[in-house]
Amino acid sequence: MEEKTVIIKESLISTKNLVKTFNKVDVLKGLNIDFNKGDRIALIGQNGAGKTTLIRCILGQYTYEGKLVVMNFNPRKDHEVLMQHIGFIPQTPPPLQMTVGEMLDFFSKLSNTDKEEFVKIGVDMGLDVEANLAKPFLKLSGGMKQKLLVALALGRKPEILLMDEPSANLDPAARKVFFKYLEEYNNDALMIISSHRLKELENLATRLVEMDMGVVVVDNEL
Repeated sequence: MEEKTVIIKESLISTKNLVKTFNKVDVLKGLNIDFNKGDRIALIGQNGAGKTTLIRCILGQYTYEGKLVVMNFNPRKDHEVLMQHIGFIPQTPPPLQMTVGEMLDFFSKLSNTDKEEFVKIGVDMGLDVEANLAKPFLKLSGGMKQKLLVALALGRKPEILLMDEPSANLDPAARKVFFKYLEEYNNDALMIISSHRLKELENLATRLVEMDMGVVVVDNEL
């Protein structure tokens, strides 16, 4: 009788009884899940399911109860160290006062990445980076902001990519380039993509995680 090979996956993010409460309402209700090295996760669920709250906890932006370990770090206590290993593309761009050039300089120093890595991705997606170097991030259009945020996240080549509706503000041509980059990205990296556009993820996702009312209701390999 042939023995089955058991593949033990390396957990990069682990939650145990994770609870997050806003105004006495539990948005995350004792969440228990592991996200593993090499996973390409489509994180789905209705608005209010807890997807963005989970991502914000992983980023160390929220306090919480229970246990959350990210690459053997505590996201709250070790936030600065951890952010060197995580690329984040938010659903709503932050209101940054820095110019495009200042942002490129900042992320280049933070991650020890050549600025040209960021510029190339931005240009591939249709953003004329050079023409906008002196422009404040706040003054860019929604699509331009998103292209720059994508470039800054992917260009650093982090071990973990967290993406919250990352393609929502992208035009079709930029969306195509973005997903091509993701498909060709490091196979060992962990990607978590919260999205309502499941069709876009069918060639990328290897695991489907659905949340509802603060708990995981579906967790399937694809």
